[in-house]
Amino acid sequence: MIAVLTLLANGEAKMGYILSRGALPGLGGCVAVGMALVLGACGKSGRDPAPPVPQPKPQFHAEVTRTSFGIAHIRADNFKSLGYGLAYAYAQDNVCMFADSLLTARGERSRFFGGDLPATAAKNGEYGAASDFMDLKNEDSDFFFKGYLDPEQLRAGYATGSREANDLLAGYAAGYNRYLKDYAGKLPAACNNAAWVRPISLEDMYLVLAEKALHASGQVFAKEIVDGARDPQAPVTFGPSTQVDKLNPSFVRERLAKLTAEQLGSNALGVGKDLSLDGRGILLGSPHYPWTSTDRFWQAHLTVPGRYDAMGVILGGIPAVVIGFNRDIAWTHTVTTAAHFTTFRLALDTRDSSGTTYLADGIPQKMTSRDVRVEMLQPDGSLRSKSKTFYFSKHGAVMVKADAGLTWSPSSVYVLADPNRNNTRLIEQWIGIGSARNVAELKASLDKTVGLPWVNTIAADRDGQTLYADASVVPNVSVEKFVSDCMMLAPLLMLNGARSDCDWGVSQQAPAGIIAPANGPWMVRADYVGNSNDSYWLTNARSLMTGPAPYGFSPLYGRVGIEQKMRTRIGFKQFEETLARKARVGIDDLQQLAFANRVHAAELVLPELLPACHAANDAALNGACNALSGWDRRADLDSRGAVLFREFWNQAVQLTDKWDVPFSPQDPVNTPRGVKPAAIGPMLSILKGAAQKLARLNVPLDGRLGDYQGETRNGVRVPIHGAIGDIDGSYNSIHMRSELTSQGYRDVEWGTSYVQAVTFDDAGPVARGMLLYGQSVDPASPHYADQLAVYSQKQWPALPFAAEKIRSDPNYRTTTLSE
Repeated sequence: MIAVLTLLANGEAKMGYILSRGALPGLGGCVAVGMALVLGACGKSGRDPAPPVPQPKPQFHAEVTRTSFGIAHIRADNFKSLGYGLAYAYAQDNVCMFADSLLTARGERSRFFGGDLPATAAKNGEYGAASDFMDLKNEDSDFFFKGYLDPEQLRAGYATGSREANDLLAGYAAGYNRYLKDYAGKLPAACNNAAWVRPISLEDMYLVLAEKALHASGQVFAKEIVDGARDPQAPVTFGPSTQVDKLNPSFVRERLAKLTAEQLGSNALGVGKDLSLDGRGILLGSPHYPWTSTDRFWQAHLTVPGRYDAMGVILGGIPAVVIGFNRDIAWTHTVTTAAHFTTFRLALDTRDSSGTTYLADGIPQKMTSRDVRVEMLQPDGSLRSKSKTFYFSKHGAVMVKADAGLTWSPSSVYVLADPNRNNTRLIEQWIGIGSARNVAELKASLDKTVGLPWVNTIAADRDGQTLYADASVVPNVSVEKFVSDCMMLAPLLMLNGARSDCDWGVSQQAPAGIIAPANGPWMVRADYVGNSNDSYWLTNARSLMTGPAPYGFSPLYGRVGIEQKMRTRIGFKQFEETLARKARVGIDDLQQLAFANRVHAAELVLPELLPACHAANDAALNGACNALSGWDRRADLDSRGAVLFREFWNQAVQLTDKWDVPFSPQDPVNTPRGVKPAAIGPMLSILKGAAQKLARLNVPLDGRLGDYQGETRNGVRVPIHGAIGDIDGSYNSIHMRSELTSQGYRDVEWGTSYVQAVTFDDAGPVARGMLLYGQSVDPASPHYADQLAVYSQKQWPALPFAAEKIRSDPNYRTTTLSE
């Protein structure tokens, strides 16, 4: 075994996992095991020393370096050791969060916390284990993951994947287990000595990745899938049959909209050689993600010399850089508007009294089933078991939502068809992205692997090329099939499961049932591309993307020719206005755009509203009129009037028919705009109500935003800039956890999280960025809140990529791990 001296994150020197079995200097033939020296008969014997015992090569060997803000740089000679070092470093910052999230993926929350409770709530900015994509009590969550995920199919999928991907996952499991052994009894307070913190296996890593893949499909309908399962001990019962035209599919639209409107969003802008100062690409990436849940980002730089060298962030324990850069290319992701599922209506064979035989082209097909058991902690400390059986057709899992008419009747049932349920290509995809040397290679990796579950990709390379692509996993439903009689109910994406010609199509360029990315929306340009969670249609304001003639792309990719979100509009508008002032832009310009904090709704509304407000000569409005007149129409810390406008606009945005200039598909950035005269009166009434609300709370009408919007960590409040985003048109989206109180808006729930601006010089990437909420969820960690002030002050720390930059960092420290 190998002798290793490890310098821990707190500066403490400690001997490695298992130290040398051979001689240590000055101890003759003494043996060192663990942390104790077992001297035995170490005196001189008068005999010649035994020949040295050959030392086996360690299975894992990684160098873990930390630089300012706790950024981790992991270097190893192979992917297995890379995963090992990565897991150890990640656990140093987030062991409690990862251990808690593992319970979700394993379906074991009820065993440790009880079945009726929800997932662990965030406390004091530390972390929360609740998924951002489903809101279930522990019992239902456990049944969903145990019933919906199939370890055997996941294992088979990974068996067909690359050696590198499998080694990375195996090494990650080993590195996490090593950390638990090294720090047994010394974990952070949130989980120290907790029974639910346990070693993990390779299959657990399959489950971790599977959970991430389901964010925009299976998890969206987790409750309906659990409701479609049966109690194996209960008699079979059926619901009433509902005609297709009587179904209520509105819940599908509402949940899909919620993914970006209330839970996730992102901004991305790639600038090419035609518009950049030096002809090289520039990328701005700003994902808007949760600050406290298991989908937190974590900054890392992962290197296998000569093979892989990527820096950026990993996501919630996924052992690869998912957003970041390498020497030649930078990339980011935004949540796509594409639908990553369909439903099917099955015609059942009424001769089967169990209702588990369906007809395909008139031929009976028996459903497959999956029996699962969940253990639930009882008030007296005992465990009680409960079982369910989940059923599957060849299309997917049975789902039931009785209040929408989706019942399991004697003659029909509905299933969710989810191409991400067994998507085992995520790690391989992000390895491919991180290994690309230019836009062409990155696009080729997307086309080959087809592993991204629910995101767009935006990239820029050193040659000045930019890329937008929705290469996510989208069901292969052509336009022709979509408008045929196969589509039984378009709002529910419901296809006729009784006919095989209505099944998903097959392409030789993609896994079965998935649209090949080459046939989806993408463009490579030398000027610019951008996306803020609207569809591919508005990727470049100068060249709208409509798809191939005559029908365009599959409707599953999202709608075109419709009004865009205000955040999308301000992103393109402020960039085009910058280009109108200067022909070419640099990295500094993109940084300024990221935190410009313009509130576009105010720019559209106040020119008509304020003159009417002053002309009303209403004493109850005068203060509000004056406050908004003096406001800079931004959401900066010193912006006075931003709180008043937010409280006003959150209500006024709900007014219908308020725009004077309607939306035009020919000008989606600048329309709709202007306030209709008929809407002025209702808006003034809403403004008066907002002013009265602030008065009741003793909040000044012209109060500084920084005094009323902040994040508190360890008793220290940090003022936060930014506005809501889609509602009010702020590019920098910040969603606070609380409504307005006399103390303001308290603590961030989700929004701008990791931000990077990247370009290139002859030596490599020139990268700046920050992880707003910090690397660690442990309040005792120095990296629990150290980047909040960086964001508050709009600083952009350099991200050290080259070896000499890493070594010269003032907080450089390194660790060697071997086993």
